[in-house]
Formats: sequence, C-alpha cells, structure tokens
Amino acid sequence: MSHQETFNQPAPRVIELDIEGMTCASCVNRVERKLGKLEGVEATVNLPLESAHVTVPAGVTDQQIVDTVNATGYKATIRQAPVRHTHTEDHDAHENHMEHGPSASTLRPRLIVAAVLTVPVFAISMIPALQFANWGWVVGALALPVVSWAAWPFHRAAAINARHFASTMDTLVSIGVIAAYLYSAWQLFADPRMTEHPGMESMSGGGLYFEVAAVVTSFLLLGRYLEANAKAKAGDALKALLNLGAKDATILVDGREQRIPADQLLVGDVIVVRPGEKIATDGVVTDGASAVDASLVTGESVPVEVGPGSAVTGATINTSGRLLVRATRVGSDTTLAQMGRLVSQAQTGKAPIARLADRISSVFVPIVLIIALVTFLLWLFFTGDLNAAFTAAVAVLVIACPCALGLATPVGLLTGTGRGAQLGILIKGPQVLEDTRHVDTILLDKTGTVTSGKLSVDHTVALNGYSPETVLTLAGAVESASEHPIAHAIASAAKDAMPDAGALPRVDGFSSAPGGGVRGTVAFDGTTRTVVVGRSGWLQENGIPLDSNQREVLLAEENGGATAIWVAVDGQPAGIVSLSDTIKPGSAAAILRLKELGIRPILLTGDNAAVAAQVAAAVEISPDDVYAGVLPQGKVEAVRKLQESGATVAMAGDGVNDAAALAQSDLGIAMGSGTDVAIEASDLTVMGSDLGQLVQAIELSRKTLSTIKTNLFWAFFYNAIGIPVAALGFLNPMIAGAAMAASSVLVVANSLRLRSFGK
Repeated sequence: MSHQETFNQPAPRVIELDIEGMTCASCVNRVERKLGKLEGVEATVNLPLESAHVTVPAGVTDQQIVDTVNATGYKATIRQAPVRHTHTEDHDAHENHMEHGPSASTLRPRLIVAAVLTVPVFAISMIPALQFANWGWVVGALALPVVSWAAWPFHRAAAINARHFASTMDTLVSIGVIAAYLYSAWQLFADPRMTEHPGMESMSGGGLYFEVAAVVTSFLLLGRYLEANAKAKAGDALKALLNLGAKDATILVDGREQRIPADQLLVGDVIVVRPGEKIATDGVVTDGASAVDASLVTGESVPVEVGPGSAVTGATINTSGRLLVRATRVGSDTTLAQMGRLVSQAQTGKAPIARLADRISSVFVPIVLIIALVTFLLWLFFTGDLNAAFTAAVAVLVIACPCALGLATPVGLLTGTGRGAQLGILIKGPQVLEDTRHVDTILLDKTGTVTSGKLSVDHTVALNGYSPETVLTLAGAVESASEHPIAHAIASAAKDAMPDAGALPRVDGFSSAPGGGVRGTVAFDGTTRTVVVGRSGWLQENGIPLDSNQREVLLAEENGGATAIWVAVDGQPAGIVSLSDTIKPGSAAAILRLKELGIRPILLTGDNAAVAAQVAAAVEISPDDVYAGVLPQGKVEAVRKLQESGATVAMAGDGVNDAAALAQSDLGIAMGSGTDVAIEASDLTVMGSDLGQLVQAIELSRKTLSTIKTNLFWAFFYNAIGIPVAALGFLNPMIAGAAMAASSVLVVANSLRLRSFGK
C-alpha cells in the first residue's frame, strides 16, 4: 500500500450500541466473541447498561455490526448521535439507553402474578392439613401460569440462544422450571389416583414438584426485579450529573434580553446570569463580579470569586452579583458534556479482572448442564430413586445460574464512576482501577497543584530609615497601574494594609519595562516621591546603586525561597518586598493522606531549589523527594527514571507542560483547573483544584476495585460451594432458587454501598 493510500484510508470509528435481551455474563461473552470475529472490530459489552462500545475499522459497515449482534439472538440498535449537540439531548440519549431491557416496571406484573399463585401452590403442596381430594390437579393448574407466562422471559431467552446452539443462565432456569413442571404433570397423568385423597401423594413412590417450579420462578423474578431497581439506582449518579445543566438562558440581542432554550446557545452569545441562576454554558465573564458555586461540578464547597476575564463552567451557580458571560463552548463541547462522556466510556469499559469472569462464563453453562445430567444418572444408578435423582439435578441447574458473576464487575464500576462524577472525579476507564492499586510514588507539580500559582506578599524589609508600611504603600501605588501578576499581588497587599481600607496614593508619570519593573511619581504625605520597583537590573538601569550589604539582604530573601522585589525612593533603595506562591489550603493534609495510603510524594517544579525546599517543608515532603529546576522535558525524564528504578509512578499536573509527563506515567492525574490537553493525556481527572480531591480520587478508585473483587469472590465462592452441595442432594431446588436470586441482589447491594463514599 502506498503512503498516499495509507494517508487516505479512513481512521477507525467508534459506535455505541444498545443491546436488548442480555441476561448474564455468558451473553456478554458471546456478543463480544461474535463481534470480534469481524476483522479489525473490537467490542466491549456492558451488561447492566445493556450497551456496547465498538471500534469499527474502515470497510465494516454499521449494518454489519448490527446484523452480527442480531444473528446471535439479541436485538442491537445504534445509539444515534444528536443532530445538534445539546445538554438535553446528551442526557436523553444516555437516559434512554440506561432504561433498555427488562425494567422493574415490566417485571412487576409477572412477579405479582407469580407470587399470588405460588403462595397457594406452596401451601397446599407442603401442608397436609390444607390438602383436599384431587388437590394435585388444582396445584398443577395454579402453577401453569407461573411457569409459562410469569417465567416467559427465561424461556424466551433460552429459546433464542438454543436456536444459535448457545446457552446462558436462562437456559439453566428454563430447563429446571420446565423439567420440574413436566415431570410432575407426567406423574399426575400416569397415576391420577396419587392425590385422590387428602394427604395422599403417590402410591408408587412418585412425587409432585409443582411447588418447586412455581417457587423457583417467583424467587428468580424477585431477584431480577430487585436487580433492575438496584441497577437503576447505580446509574442515578450519572443521570443526575447530566441533568445539572440549565434548561434556559437569557442572552443579549441588540442590547435587549431574550430568553431561549440552553440548547440553542451559540459560541459568542452573551448570557445574562442573575444571582441564584445557573450559568448555562462554559464561558468568560465580560462584565460584573460575583462568587460562583461550582460544587455540583468540581466537588469544591467554597465559592470562587469571578470578575471580567474569569473563565466559568456551565451548570455552576451564580451566588451574588449580576454577570455577563460570553459563551466559549456549547453543547457537547462543554465541560459538563465532556464529563458525561468520560464517565459513560468508563462504565462501558472492562477491567482486566473482569476478563477472568468472562472466560469462565463462556464455558460455565455447558459444564453445569453436564454436571446436572451426571448428577441425575449417578443418583439414579446408586439409589434407584427417580425422585431424589430428579431433585438433585434440578437443584444443580438452579443454584448454578451465574447471574452474580455477570453483575459483579459492571455494577461496581457503574456505581463507583457515578459517585466519582458527583464528587468531581472522572475515572477514564476500568484499567485505572488496577493502576491505582499498584501506584507507590506520585509526582506532584508544584504550581497549580500543591500551590495556587498566585503570588502573595509575605513580608517587607525596610532599609535606609523607611518603615515597612511606607515601602509597601509606595510600591503598591506604582504597581497598581501595572497588569503583571507580581504587580497585582503587591498592589493588593498594599491596599489591604491601608487604614480603614482607604485608597492607594495617586501615581503619575507611570512607565514600565517588560520583565524589568515599573516607575512612577507618587504623591505621599504632602510630598512627591519618585518610586522605582523591580529587579536589581531595573534599579541599575535607573541609576540606583546597590551596596554589598543590600545585596546580601536580597540574597538572604531569595535563599529563603522568596521572590524578592526592590523598592527605591528618590534614587535610594528603600526596601524589599518578598513574595511567595501560596500553598493551597489542605495540601499538607492531603500529602499526609497519600503517605498513609503507602504512596511516596515527590515535589516537581521548574522553580529554584530554595523555593522548592520552602514549599516541600511547608507540606512535609522530604528534602530528598524534591526535584527543582525541572524543565517540561525534564518532567518526562523524571517519571522515566523513577519507573526504571522499579517505582509505579502517578503524575499530577494541570498545565500544557505537564501533558507529556502525564502520558508517560503509569497513572496520569489531571487537576481540572488545568488545560484540555492535560486532561486528555490523563487517566484520572479531578475537576476541582484541591489536592485533597486527588487523594479522594485514588481512594475511590481503590475502593471501587475492592468492591468489584469482593463481588467476584462471593460470586465464585457461591457457585463453587453451591453446585457440589446441590449435587450431593443437600439442597432443595426451592432453597437453591432463593439463594441464587439472593446472590445477585447481594452483589448489587454491595456495589451500591459506593454511593455513600465520601459522605
């Protein structure tokens, strides 16, 4: 193939399928196996979501994918992308696919009918005092609707699979229920007198098992009903997330306000957001000042102050002042929509641990059918008791249903990722859960991760008879005319230090030099002062000399980790303003929690060693675990060296220059206040900027993996113990049915405990 042909060949595309009719892990494995036989196709099927994430190469059509799934006995439909990207459509599309399949509402009438008819069947069959002449015929008639109409979902699924020479857990249920009913009916017709009198069952050693067929059906329907309810709750977190967006927005059109649906917003629209309203989409504040509550999206509880130029996120709440926001992202490009997609993709994925369950389930049902047949033959051969042989075989069929096996991983993942979304934590995929378990070292980018990235004034050193207050006031007055971040920090500190929050002195003749400093004339205490603020070179350019003692003072400040700025008044050095990057509240506590999790924190920064050491000391990171003066390419090298030394490395960062290191690390964690490219390169995304959320993300990932493992253990343990117990005749089929249903509900209930994580 030529380079041109390679270049022109379409890239593989991804399609999402809704699949109806799947009931267990065997169904999932079968669909994945069939799709995998198409050249170049990769599919991941999710049982509780009844969906598939399919990567399709060029040359394979969507219809081929659908036909392949339909040929396996299930019904597949392609989830249509919305015509116009909107919050509402994204939400509706996901909500619709969440509700495919046997919902609680469709199972409820079958369960009610089964329960109402099973009670008298069980009572008459098991309590001699309630039996009457020819009671067997009545019990058989009452049980018939239960094993036919109520149990129809099991029979239908078993028949569909049988047509394709396949078997699932429904095959076991259907065979067990039908065998119990038909065997009992045959016994009754062969010996009509067996229930001719009250308390009389068989004159020839036969037995009726109508109650077994009815009770097993009722228990399994109850289990399915509870599963459906629980799975709906497991998806509630994502539904709630996708429903956070505002439904309407007020935009300015030719100076007049106009109310429109939020899904009609376009990039560039100016939105009016009043106090208490949700911000309809991602944008930039063009006018007004307020505090924005972003807790629903980022998980951070403290409102963020915003003003002109501040970026805001859709679905956050304006708490106070009126804002004008220019839309920068709409529809599927918004932060909220991206969160929804990331969580959906994670829930559709499959953890490596789930592959074991899939491999077992693919051969599990045929093996169980063989075990049931062998159990029947051995019991019949050694005891000659047809009833005992039949009872043991049916118990094996019922107890072996691998429902819990199929639900163990996806329901845990569904609940964990949904809870994470509520906390502002996005887990990109199931593999991440495995990665968090092995991580033993984490590289923390200093600026924006451990620190806020915003300088603040620590203290002021006064020289030549000036007071610190005077030095700061004069410096703040001149810097107030500058847009530089250092200037903002000095001006803000000077204003805060003014008595009664008064205004700073007026400055005239302002001038500045990029990367150098500022100069101006300040009216102060009835006199006019010429003030120069900047680095040492800027003072020299302005003809202001520095002696050796003054340089030593500067060196001492810089060695202490500060950014030191000179202030000169009327041609003489007056003092030094020392600034430092502020450490985020909670960073020290978060790093302590990392250590408790067995993770070694390492500080990574491009700043000098003195600044890095100061920050490390403040958050209790060992001096040996500080990498200072590291350039962007050096961050990748730092990750690689740690990996070569045997460490499993996580990297946390928020900037473009962190993206390569995030991708190189074993676990990349993007702080959500950072850039899209950093988020794209990461495995975990923390939508807030609090380092504590990063720790919470690791804890949630580990907890989710632990829950999945617990689910799988009990599912395997249940079948491993239940099958031999049933084969040995120690388990009544009715008890087996109840236990099988209970195991599935137990797995789902265990997963739902993740909904309370972090509360």
